[in-house]
Amino acid sequence: MTRYTSEEALQLVLDSDEEFTFSSEEEEDSDNERLYFEERLDPGVDISDENDVGCSLSPLTATHTKSARSNTDRNQKDYKGDGDHQTPVAKRAKTNIQTSNKQSTLSWKTETDIDMVPQTLRFLPAREPGPQLSPADAHTPLSLFKMFFSENAVSTLCHNTNAQAAGAIAKGRKYKWTDISISEMYRYIGLLFYMAMVKMSSISDYWRQDSLFSLPFPATIMSRDRYRTISWNVHMSHPDADKENDRKRGTPEHDRLFRVKPLMDTIRHVCKAIYHPKINLAVDERMVACKAHTGMTQYMKAKPTRWGFKLFVLADSSNGYTLDFSVYTGKNNFPSGHGLSHDAVTSLLDCKVLGSGYHVYMDNFYTSPKLLKDLFAMKFGACGTYRDNRKDCPRDATNSLSKKSARGSIRWIRDGPLVFVKWMDTREVSVCSTIQSAYTGDTAKRRVKTQDAWRTKTFPCPAPVIAYNKHMGGVDLSDQLLQYYTAQHKTMKWYRKIFLHFLDIAATNAFLIHKELCGNMTHKQFMEQLIAELCGVSQKVAPKQTSSDHVPVPGAELGSDAKNICTVGRKICVLCKGQLGLQFDDCQKTVYSQMISMQSEQEITSSRMMASDCLLSKGFPAACRIRAVSRSGEGPSPGPDDNAVLKCQLVCPYGGSLYHSTDKALSGKFVSRSYP
Repeated sequence: MTRYTSEEALQLVLDSDEEFTFSSEEEEDSDNERLYFEERLDPGVDISDENDVGCSLSPLTATHTKSARSNTDRNQKDYKGDGDHQTPVAKRAKTNIQTSNKQSTLSWKTETDIDMVPQTLRFLPAREPGPQLSPADAHTPLSLFKMFFSENAVSTLCHNTNAQAAGAIAKGRKYKWTDISISEMYRYIGLLFYMAMVKMSSISDYWRQDSLFSLPFPATIMSRDRYRTISWNVHMSHPDADKENDRKRGTPEHDRLFRVKPLMDTIRHVCKAIYHPKINLAVDERMVACKAHTGMTQYMKAKPTRWGFKLFVLADSSNGYTLDFSVYTGKNNFPSGHGLSHDAVTSLLDCKVLGSGYHVYMDNFYTSPKLLKDLFAMKFGACGTYRDNRKDCPRDATNSLSKKSARGSIRWIRDGPLVFVKWMDTREVSVCSTIQSAYTGDTAKRRVKTQDAWRTKTFPCPAPVIAYNKHMGGVDLSDQLLQYYTAQHKTMKWYRKIFLHFLDIAATNAFLIHKELCGNMTHKQFMEQLIAELCGVSQKVAPKQTSSDHVPVPGAELGSDAKNICTVGRKICVLCKGQLGLQFDDCQKTVYSQMISMQSEQEITSSRMMASDCLLSKGFPAACRIRAVSRSGEGPSPGPDDNAVLKCQLVCPYGGSLYHSTDKALSGKFVSRSYP
């Protein structure tokens, strides 16, 4: 039996613990992603020393941070990268102590203290804000949508889809396929939007023909099987190029978004090209629902959509227009070393495209003093809520707010262009800004419960809080517009979820541009016209004729000969021939006569009355009547003592007489109805 010294045994335990904790790079990535999105922490900017973490984070997060730090300390890998420069732990701890000593000398000021107005950034957009299209031109929903999904982009989409279908058939898939054309792809997209507006429980329900709730429109555009085969094979990249990219899996050259990159680059470019934003912008996350095991799906417990692809979105706060976005693929998505939150914001802001002087609003996941200073150097103002455990944020300053502070109390500290503001509402609110001064006399109304009832009171409110509440909802407004008529539904492939989201972005942005240029359509009306134009049909459908819309016009006069009364007058209806191409007897349909055994004249009269009431209940004209045609070859009316079979016939003054029958199976009932 092998024996180990105490040092060797300890080393074995440490090695096994290390192997268990970080058995692969993917496990380390998942731990960081859990910090990013479940706990909404960014290790690049959140303070990570144990004392601060233990008091400011949840117990789960603190335990995770301590265990991760102990493992990285053992391997001597605990460095904070900043470009090529790396700072050891001891030096970083010394820097934190110096920063803490510096902050302890600061003191929070109140609303009675005057704050110097920060340097005002001049708003100099690169282009005139608004749609970059001429208002004088005619802009239809289809023409605006085709700016995002142009014929060139759809042609590439068709080419890749045809290649994907050919490869699937070569592998043994058993379905018919003909190459899809550009016009058919537009019709397919139109059906996707139609399904977004008319919700059914399953795709096959749109082609049902045997139900009260059947929808006739989808079958007039394409068959159900054709729609399904297109859905199975829709592809944004070429299958051969996908194989080349898949061979690079596990290397830095591998692109996780390769299957959506061609169309994504096009959509992003058009979003920035045809619209220039107004002064206020918002940055936030957006979730595209998906539970596929791709390594890119994230879990965010605070979002309505918890599982899915995470997008960082830049939107215009005034209308919710999506200006730019990026799909998060992993912790190496932004390798600059400044932290995920810092890099996500700076990657969406391009000075050459936007200009300068813009105001960017963000939540506490992104806000940090370093980010706001860097944006200020780029001539972007910024404002957002922040966390006390963020680096360089004042935490130990005197005269800070307490739990017993009165509602409406304000504290602020200025650090160059940055102003840190705390405001006591129902709880403490912390905001950092390079745009506004601390307090300018603004107020906020709140309902307060008094002894008798609830009353509205006015409290002082800092200017950054007022601006944040007003302009931060740009991405939320964009998400709201996307969800009204979203094309999202269950799919078998993860990249088709992204494709459907691109359709939502294109349709919503096209609507917002149309609203800016014309402003004469609601969102619903815009989508209805877009669907009609994509499918190449008229939005107004002629109403279907009913039995009360038309009275048949006979093509010949009624005859008086009882022997020929069933054939004379059964000519082509003048109106039906011109509109429906039906014969007169088809228009009027067939009414079967009744075999009735008569014992007396009273019974005959009673039977006629019952038959007339039956005809009226089935929709026949009131002028139609029942008359006897013959009785065993004798006169037109039977006698009271004759036990004979009476042949009855319906006579309509509008269109002549009709068929009569001697089928005993139909005795006692009229089984057909007429078009009056």
